[in-house]
Amino acid sequence: MELQLQRPLLFFDIESTGLNIAADAIIELSFVKVFPDAEKQIKTWKIRPWDYQRRVQIPITPGASEVNGVKDEDLVDCPRFIEVAPEIASWLRDSDLAGFNSAKFDLPMLAEEFERAAQYCRSRIDDPKTDPDRKAKAQETLALIDIDLHGARMVDVQNIYHYMEPRNLRAAYRFYCGGNDFENAHTAEADTLATYEVLKGQLDMYSTADSYHEQPLKNDVEYLSGIGGRSKGVDFAARIIMRDGVPVINFGKYKDRPVREVYEKDRGYFRWIEDGEFTLDTKSQFRRLAREFDEEKKNRPVTEDDLAALKQKFGSA
Repeated sequence: MELQLQRPLLFFDIESTGLNIAADAIIELSFVKVFPDAEKQIKTWKIRPWDYQRRVQIPITPGASEVNGVKDEDLVDCPRFIEVAPEIASWLRDSDLAGFNSAKFDLPMLAEEFERAAQYCRSRIDDPKTDPDRKAKAQETLALIDIDLHGARMVDVQNIYHYMEPRNLRAAYRFYCGGNDFENAHTAEADTLATYEVLKGQLDMYSTADSYHEQPLKNDVEYLSGIGGRSKGVDFAARIIMRDGVPVINFGKYKDRPVREVYEKDRGYFRWIEDGEFTLDTKSQFRRLAREFDEEKKNRPVTEDDLAALKQKFGSA
């Protein structure tokens, strides 16, 4: 059925350099604007992710590049967000918004980019060294991108999906086991038995390939345990993940940096982990890796770099 609209509804989606809203940036932004008369307009921007303070391109994290297929060199000739921000703002103005999981990520990321652009414009205006033409350009851009995204109504299609089709055990039991609720839901024994029945029902339902499921389920625990991707977390909280066989930090200021590299450069970070509000398992895994690094360093042969470092520290004889 067609949407009943009083004003335009703007569907949007973002691809970015990563998932850290404060540190990452938009690399692709697509709009589909639907009007009350059902007219539809589409616009997509490829964007060079930019650090306005350091005046360098923000690199795409390996994980993001693996998902969206975009590499840093693909964006070198694309405009920065600030250059297309006035056009983007004009599309957003007087529209409601819609997306899939956009309320939690896409909308905050878009707002962050506008804030960065506005902050850069204000810094140009306030800098006495900025020549008059550039100052006027900054003032013009600032006025054009003045938009309050907090005031827009946001339709998150994923929220509707989860609301209408809850992904809980009772819903799974109804779907896979004959359409009825099971008795004594939310008691441990009943829930456990229901989970067993659901897995058998899934194996029955997806035993053969069809147009929606090209790969049937295999009745094999090794195969089933890998569906959805095996956890790459070294610790259960996934503060450390494995990437190409290397333990990598998965949060905070050292996100995507190898644990060994951080340990060699900033031992204080490991003390911060030990004293912080992290799970005991996370702390244990950081300690284990630290012991492994120390043991490897103690047992490996002395290198030229080691000798050079000692000479620099204590002075050459």
